[in-house]
Amino acid sequence: MRRRIGYLVAVLALVFGGIAVTTVAAPVTASADACYTWNRTLSRGATGSDVRELQIRVAGWVASGENLVIDGVYGAATEAAVKRFQSGYGLAADGVAGPNTFNKIYQLQDSDCTPIHFSYSEFNYNCGARNFNGGRVTAAEAKENTRRVMWQLEAMRHKLGDRPMVVTSGFRSVSCNSSVGGSSTSLHLYGQAADLGLSSSPSQCQMWNSAKSAGFEEILGPGYPGHNDHVHVGNKSSRFWSAPNC
Repeated sequence: MRRRIGYLVAVLALVFGGIAVTTVAAPVTASADACYTWNRTLSRGATGSDVRELQIRVAGWVASGENLVIDGVYGAATEAAVKRFQSGYGLAADGVAGPNTFNKIYQLQDSDCTPIHFSYSEFNYNCGARNFNGGRVTAAEAKENTRRVMWQLEAMRHKLGDRPMVVTSGFRSVSCNSSVGGSSTSLHLYGQAADLGLSSSPSQCQMWNSAKSAGFEEILGPGYPGHNDHVHVGNKSSRFWSAPNC
């Protein structure tokens, strides 16, 4: 069970027999988490694997049309994404990732580092194979790519009022993708895409528009050929957004 115990900072003045006793608690520190624990405060200029883990979790908190590079370097873009994340969850938006920011992340993630409202089982159907094998990248890479997509979707979900979104397709092997008529260059082959179905609580156009500020460069929806029953979101190096009916 994950620990999410915050430490309080308090000064207590108790008077017993005319003697005032003052006790100062330890500074606020982030609690440990079963998945990943940050051991330092992060701000602009920081580098390392802990920055990369933070970037994955705030990748969906960018401005419209932006895509956060996951490079382990805490630059201006990461700082801006952290500010939006903080603001979105009612924290002081200073762009510095400290105990309060990390504790909020701990509340949002499961023990396998995925966000609480999405799981690998929603993405690895793979035409019944239930794995991440057979794509254009290794299973490990496809799974890691999927983790980023999930955190972007978690951001979308929160921005849309915490309404459920239903994933109808995630990773696909080459053979699976071919059998469902997918493009030979489909991002599903890399674990870099998700399809959101009609049973999602937000409307298709609401999801399509929200995806623009969740870091997705490929967003296809109603009116685009073959996408009237779902919204497709994906990560790629160039932008392609289309949903004529939105």
